[in-house]
Amino acid sequence: MAELSIPPTLRFASYNIRKARGLDGQRNPGRILDVLNELGADVIALQEADRRLGDRPAALPFRMIETDTDFEVLPTAQNDVSLGWHGNAILLRKGIEAAGIKRIDLPGLEPRGAVYFEVDLGPLSVAVMGAHLGLMRRHRRLQLERLATQVQDVDDAIILGDFNEWSARRGLEPLTPKFTVLSPGQSFHAARPVAALDRIAHSSAIKVADAGVDQGKLAKLASDHLPIWADLMLPRPSLSAKA
Repeated sequence: MAELSIPPTLRFASYNIRKARGLDGQRNPGRILDVLNELGADVIALQEADRRLGDRPAALPFRMIETDTDFEVLPTAQNDVSLGWHGNAILLRKGIEAAGIKRIDLPGLEPRGAVYFEVDLGPLSVAVMGAHLGLMRRHRRLQLERLATQVQDVDDAIILGDFNEWSARRGLEPLTPKFTVLSPGQSFHAARPVAALDRIAHSSAIKVADAGVDQGKLAKLASDHLPIWADLMLPRPSLSAKA
């Protein structure tokens, strides 16, 4: 019987790139792409991937992603110039299949959104959402409720992004009991990390093999956030799924 085409782990990462503006005040897309390449990730959720004004042009040029990385941009934008939706963009390692792509409006005073897709691994499908939550806790709770509702009928799901939550104990209640929230480490501010704002939530059947924060010299300069990552062991389908 042939082996299932599911890798032992997939590396998921999240990075608020602050529109590619580094701590030196310079917009440098190439520097961001260098950081992304160093992560060794299979799936990357980006926040602040588009500029705010006008048509919200991409902070990372499509051509540079195509030529300088092994990633493809998940098509979540509503136009031809943005990378994502409300600044949320997804990069997939070439060869990884995605399905069920959709944009999610999030409640709150600020305009916020999230992107949803499913990683298609043949006998296994995992729902993934990339999000950048609001600045006020009461709005973040509403936004997390909306995200949890999106996957209430899904067995395996992952939410990753900038959760904007400074507390380690409060504010994430809407994710229980379905999700375990992973904080790989302090990721903000890049110059002197004091808060774990960037997180990865995963359903119970998904296990964490390893996780961390990129604290390399380049990452400490490229944005005001540091990228986080996690090697996740996805559940194996039952024998009946092989039939």
